[in-house]
Amino acid sequence: MREAYNSDTSRSFDHVPYYPWDNLAAMRLPKGCALVGVELTDDAVELPRFQHPQAAAYVLGQERGSLSPELVKRCAHVVQIPTKFCLNVGLAGALVMYDRLLAHGGYPARPIMPGGPPPEMTEALRIKRQV
Repeated sequence: MREAYNSDTSRSFDHVPYYPWDNLAAMRLPKGCALVGVELTDDAVELPRFQHPQAAAYVLGQERGSLSPELVKRCAHVVQIPTKFCLNVGLAGALVMYDRLLAHGGYPARPIMPGGPPPEMTEALRIKRQV
């Protein structure tokens, strides 16, 4: 366990909930929280086609086949990032969380023309987020 602290340069264990379980059978999630596995399986949903649950916990492995069959069975959903190459777990996690943000973030539709929204829309969005 202490080995994980060496790579946690943000000291996330100080401000992110951490739940240690002795085994998979002991794992408990909050009521209404869906477990989502991120794994390259034949029946996994491609991430851009996936609707993220409102309350979810995500579990990621290192590479193809790294989530045990027992863990995959516990997952309410299994998704894969459609790439032609393996991603490290940090990048995979960031992509999944960014996709979740886009799906649940409440951002308006993107502009039709290249570039960003007009400055007045950007300012209105900034003010809305402060409220």
